[in-house]
Amino acid sequence: MNAETQIVQIPVSELHFDHHNPRMAEYGIEAATPEKEILTTLWDAMDVLELVQSIAASGFFPHEALIVAEEKGKKIVIEGNRRLAAVKVLLHPALAKENGWEIPKPSKAVLQTLQTLPAIRESREDSWRYLGFKHVNGPAKWTSYAKAAYIAEVHRNFKISLADIAGQIGDRHNTVQRLYRGLMVLEQAEKAKVFDREDRFRQRLAFSHLYTGLDYEGIGEFLKISPKEAESASPVSKSKTKELGELLGWLYGSKKEKKEPVVQSQNPDLRQLNAVVSNRESLSALRSEVALSKAFEISQPPSVLFEEALLSAKRELTTARAYLTTGDDKSDGLLRMAGTVAKLAEDIYDEMDRKRSGSSGKKKFLTEA
Repeated sequence: MNAETQIVQIPVSELHFDHHNPRMAEYGIEAATPEKEILTTLWDAMDVLELVQSIAASGFFPHEALIVAEEKGKKIVIEGNRRLAAVKVLLHPALAKENGWEIPKPSKAVLQTLQTLPAIRESREDSWRYLGFKHVNGPAKWTSYAKAAYIAEVHRNFKISLADIAGQIGDRHNTVQRLYRGLMVLEQAEKAKVFDREDRFRQRLAFSHLYTGLDYEGIGEFLKISPKEAESASPVSKSKTKELGELLGWLYGSKKEKKEPVVQSQNPDLRQLNAVVSNRESLSALRSEVALSKAFEISQPPSVLFEEALLSAKRELTTARAYLTTGDDKSDGLLRMAGTVAKLAEDIYDEMDRKRSGSSGKKKFLTEA
């Protein structure tokens, strides 16, 4: 787009939602999805209500022109789908009533101005730089999945290198490569029929779990994955197709099988998964549906688990000590419990001291400085 770009008025009745919008693809919108269903998705997932309230009060700001591409005889809004949804709801309040949405009633003057909307006619190829900067690294950021889908679309459809895309949208080449590889892994799994993103357990696709995890050494080795710099359309070794399906199942679960994802959050679950797939015994446990936390314990050396347990015990005892003055410290039961804790601590200390010095004489406690 440039300073000479012309803004025209287009009737709302002629404007259509963009089925190929990267952000909509994240919510399962496909080419055959009815426009009413897209409207519902936009309302539920992208906070259209705030725009409805603003437009009902002040009208549609002319400087926020939509970007419209002519495709297959239809005027497709490739930028501004939330704004179009808000206007459609205001012009057709029956849609809101049908869905139980409470919306303000605009004045007749505002409704009259909404019959047509300001728009810039431009193809996807001519506008990708502007849309990429705005949504990938600019003021109206998409999710990581939408960014990846957009990067892949520009790369494939317009034959733009990932390095050039990174330069145009103001992002690092490394980030663009990571996003692209993550999406290629998803697509590779679907082509191999070991994963279906529509079958994921949760509505939102936690794409960052995948593209972040692919950078971890254990997960990378588990899949024999190509480095991101290779920019491969099939990053996972063909010999690891089964493992690819397993990994995505652990990340996203299955709606059909009523299985929740093993990875609930990146920290600490993703790093725990990375450790588990690096160890044959813990991997076998996870495949047998042992909880991730338990499988992770199996993957760790006993010395590490001992240290973590000791640190955890210290934290809990420090907390208990802080509550001592306000708690029920006269209880015989609590006193006996404190005695048991003290005896356990002394036994642990004795055993550690014996192993350290080989001594069984009178002990002298070592403490932290």
